[in-house]
Amino acid sequence: MTEDEYTPPPSPLSEAEQQVALESSPRGTWAILFIYGIIFILTWLYFWYGLFVPAGAVS
Repeated sequence: MTEDEYTPPPSPLSEAEQQVALESSPRGTWAILFIYGIIFILTWLYFWYGLFVPAGAVS
């Protein structure tokens, strides 16, 4: 085998399982994104209503 030829290692999944995995949505990525979004919103609300609003107007 020459340098420009590459054969990937065999997959432990069957062809049908590979197709199902490629056609499904990335649920783990969406879960992480959802958790990050909730944390972001809660942090923003804390800063806005917990720090900025109680401090009052700029004098």
